[in-house]
Amino acid sequence: MGSRNTEVDAAPGPSPSGPAPGPSTVRSRPAPSMADVAALAGVSGQTVSRVSTGADSVRPETRRRVLAAMEQLGYSPNTAARALRYGSFGTIGLIAHRLARTGESRTVEAVVEAARAEGYTVSLLDVKSPSSDDVSAAAARLSNQAIDGLVIIRAETATPAALALPPRLPVVVSDSRFIGHHPAVGADQSEGARLAVEHLLALGHRTVHHLAGPADSGPAELRIDAWRATLEDSARPVPPLLRGDWSAESGYAQGRLIAQDPEVTAVFCANDEMAAGLCRALHEHGRRVPDDVSVVGFDDIPLAGYLWPPLTTVAQDFHTIGRHLVGLLMQQVREGVELTDAHTVVPVELVVRASTAAPPATAPRVERVPA
Repeated sequence: MGSRNTEVDAAPGPSPSGPAPGPSTVRSRPAPSMADVAALAGVSGQTVSRVSTGADSVRPETRRRVLAAMEQLGYSPNTAARALRYGSFGTIGLIAHRLARTGESRTVEAVVEAARAEGYTVSLLDVKSPSSDDVSAAAARLSNQAIDGLVIIRAETATPAALALPPRLPVVVSDSRFIGHHPAVGADQSEGARLAVEHLLALGHRTVHHLAGPADSGPAELRIDAWRATLEDSARPVPPLLRGDWSAESGYAQGRLIAQDPEVTAVFCANDEMAAGLCRALHEHGRRVPDDVSVVGFDDIPLAGYLWPPLTTVAQDFHTIGRHLVGLLMQQVREGVELTDAHTVVPVELVVRASTAAPPATAPRVERVPA
């Protein structure tokens, strides 16, 4: 049922020609309609309907204007959205992108596990792109599927200013860029990269090459920045950046090029899959790991400890990330509080295995870059 505002008026006094005073009269004020929203936003009712259902064919600015009108009028497009304020469906919405990637899939798994512990189910939507428009449309679509709150896994190319979400919908984001706009939880990407690079430098390597993730990935960019800063802080040369796409195939392709450079003695890979592809390419070119080239990954996937040699890597605690995401969301849902500035940074850990060692005796000597 839709919510209604009511006004109670005092009973009228005696009237010479009217009946005796009766009971108090209750007059109902109609809830705002779709037509009211359309008039305030300066759009058609059809456009309001498309925004309400999360349709893709709405310009971002128009979507933001319609959502702002809904917020101002207190309009709820359907019973599912209205129930977010007065009841609970026992369901969390979850938006992700590229579920085949380790970080996304393991975070989703952790959120589902944490939600189950809270007695909630999860409604998952995998968006085509991490843009503000696609994520906004997905959020609107999920809000019409009877959800109590929303978890967004890495909005990636979306920005806090451009991301338009349904009004009064509890939201938490696994993306540090949204701190100050929405509650956020994420692993300490920068610290993980720093630990990896410092480990390799401490073994005696002159510098550390980096096989990075794709340019549209926020975590990949944070790891790049930390890799570069750690080398610069140690007065070491910063090699040209290498790019992969998170897949073992891309690690193998870049590894075939890396293997041909005899000056490469240490590589920090932005994830374990690319590290696995790199190790195969090095082996095929007669470069031994770690005798000739040390390799460090990131994530600590279950396979990492069973590669040969077992892979040194940075472990992310996806279980804790999922628990904190759901915990912040439940606090908003159950207490009706706004946690805009709340954020949690989950520590990472360097797991040292057999893929890293001191550089070979024939490796170029360590030369510090002049300050």
